Amino acid sequence: MTAAAALIAPIAVAFALIVMGILSRRLGTAMRVHAYYIGFYAAALMMLISGGARFYTVIAPLERLPELWRLALLEGLPALALTLAVMLAWRYWSWLLAERA
Repeated sequence: MTAAAALIAPIAVAFALIVMGILSRRLGTAMRVHAYYIGFYAAALMMLISGGARFYTVIAPLERLPELWRLALLEGLPALALTLAVMLAWRYWSWLLAERA
C-alpha cells in the first residue's frame, strides 16, 4: 500500500500544479501580469520526473546510482518543485489575502 501511494502522490501533485498553472494563466492574462505561470508547468515536470524515478525504484532498485543522485531525484527534486510552486502561488494569489471585506 505504501509503495502504491508513493507512486500515485507525485502524479497527483503534478496534476494539481498543472491546474494551478492553468488558473494562474487566466488570472495573469486578466491582470496583465508577467507569464510566471510557466513555473507551475516546470514544477509539474519536476514532480513527474521524480515520480518516474520513484516508479523505477519500485521496478528496479536504484542501487547502481550513488546515494547523492537518489537523494536528489527522490527527495530534492520534489522539494524544489514545491518550493517553486509556493513562491509562484504567493506571487499570483497573494491579493486574496490583502482583500478586506
